[in-house]
This record gives sequence, structure tokens and C-alpha cells, in this order.
Amino acid sequence: MIPPRLIFRKGSLKILDQRLLPAKVSYLTVKDAAGVAKATKDMALRGAPLIGCAAAFGFALELRRRCPASAKELERTALSTAGLLKAARPTAVALFYAADRMLAAARAFAAANPGRLDTAAKARLLAALDREARLVTEEDEAACLAMGLHGARLLPRGTVIMTHCNAGALATMGIGTAVGVITAAHAQKKIRHAYSCETRPYMQGARLTIWELMREGVPAELITDNMAAHIIKTCGVNAIVVGADRIAANGDTANKIGTYGLAVIARHHKVPFYVAAPTPTIDTRAPDGDSIVIEERSTDEVVRINNVCLAPKGVKARHPAFDVTPAALITAIITEKGVIAPVTRANIRKNLA
Repeated sequence: MIPPRLIFRKGSLKILDQRLLPAKVSYLTVKDAAGVAKATKDMALRGAPLIGCAAAFGFALELRRRCPASAKELERTALSTAGLLKAARPTAVALFYAADRMLAAARAFAAANPGRLDTAAKARLLAALDREARLVTEEDEAACLAMGLHGARLLPRGTVIMTHCNAGALATMGIGTAVGVITAAHAQKKIRHAYSCETRPYMQGARLTIWELMREGVPAELITDNMAAHIIKTCGVNAIVVGADRIAANGDTANKIGTYGLAVIARHHKVPFYVAAPTPTIDTRAPDGDSIVIEERSTDEVVRINNVCLAPKGVKARHPAFDVTPAALITAIITEKGVIAPVTRANIRKNLA
């Protein structure tokens, strides 16, 4: 079993520190939105859906800590809290979805309770925010199960599948998105073999995805990122499934750096390329991939592994954390509502409706 990723209690949130996996299972305890934002920035907390769930809990914690005395103060506090959480990482839209959803719940309470908030009103507010945060988590769990089943239907028996980065249970509060498809298909005895790309520079595939696949009993091997084309060509790979951090209205998809190259290789070898992501990942305000902000992270993550420097001192390095795969290279997008294929604006709108 995968350890709990988040443990929420009144006044605190325990976050599984994914920087230490698989060697050590350890938790950070945070008590406010700033703590959640820091854990997100520092990559102790990662995975688009999980970041969203944690943001919802972080919002509830912050309002409990600051306990606004009036509707106006509630409005100000809610706005600043949502802004703090959304600033943690710019690409994963699930973070924005959860923060905005909690903000809407707080604003609705303020509108229904104008003026000063007495003790009873404050208690109702905190209970309402705790419920909303738990609902965000429950919906993520249900979405993961649905995506797993929808995705498994696309795969034939004897599938040899490849995935990139970590879009498993560790990235969600459920069974995962892309890895959830693999484990659901494995439960149906459809998976002959799975390959996990290591996912430089942060090594999510090497540290997290292969660990999950092994724990679930999926026959799997780890490969370095630059082995992918050779393995696809020579080892009978007949499906690739990845997650997503943001999907534009036309289907262009931002995911961990290296995804775009994998999609290009898949097209050359006529291998179906699937994206598994819940509907909050679809950003209808982004018309296409060019409008998605790509996060640039520290060069230290490129030149160091476990604090050991691999490159010359003073070297310059780039670290775009994500790339954008054009919709034309994606065979289908798997959401909790079904399968979007072909990937077009119209079909995305139908799925969302």
C-alpha cells in the first residue's frame, strides 16, 4: 500500500515528504497556508491533483488560524490566502482550481453572514471550509478510480506500456491518473510489462513511479529518459500514458519536461499516446499551449543529485520544469467523465458539459 499523502486534522496537516522517498517515509506538519505553499515550492509536496487537495486544506487551516471577525475581514483574508497558495507553483491548474473553490466558499459565507461574525458563525465557517476541503479530496479519489476504468478499456490484453514522471497515487489522493490507468489495467490482467522513465532532473520516475508499480505487483522496469526511443522500437511498447499539469482549451497539454519528446517518438512509431487527467486540469481560459506559463526551477536540481554536484562549478543550466505537447500528438485524453478522442476543442467542451 502507498502511505497516506495527506493527513488532515483540525489545526494541522501532515504532508508526506516525497523528497525522501523511497528511502524514508516521513511527514512534515504544517499549520497554515504558508506551510503548504512552502512544501509545494520545495517539492516535498508534488503532483498536480495532490497539490490542489493540499491547497484546499491549507486554505481551511489559514482561516482557522486567523479567524476573521467580520465578513469584510473574511473577504480580505480569503483573497490573500488564495493568492499565497496560487503563487506556490504557476503551471499546475489543479492548485488554482482548489484555491478558487475555497475562496468561493468563503465568499459565499461572507455574503450570507454580513457584518460581524460571532462565535457560532465562526464555528459554522470553519466547519464549512473543512467540509469543502474534504470534498475536494473525495472528488479526486473518485475521479482517479473512474479514470483508471476508462483508461483500462483502451488497452488490449498483453499491453506493454510506458509512462513518464509520476502520475500515480503519490500525485493524488486516489489511485493516481496515468499510473492509475496502469494499475487498473493490471488488475484486469491486461498489462504484460510497464516501463517507467526516470524523469530527469527530479527523478520522479526513478524514485516514485517504479516504487509504486513494484508495490502494486506490476511487472515493470526503470529506464533512463534517453532509452525511451530504443525501448519503444525494440520492446513492443504499444501504449504510452502520462499525466498532465494543465490542459489548454484546444487540448495542448503541459506535463513534466520530456513528455513532448516522448509524444514525438510515439507518433513516429505509431504508438497511441494517452493523457490521463481530471477535468479540473483543463483550463478553458487558456486557448492553447502558448498561453500556459512554464515554470523555471532552480538549476541546482539539474546539476546536483542528493547534493552531489555532477557538473563543473559555476556551470549555467536551464530547468524548464514542464513542456507542452500539441493536441495533434495526443491520441486521447482520459478524464473521470470519459475519453476525449479525437482531441479537439469541441470534444473537450462536450466532455466538460
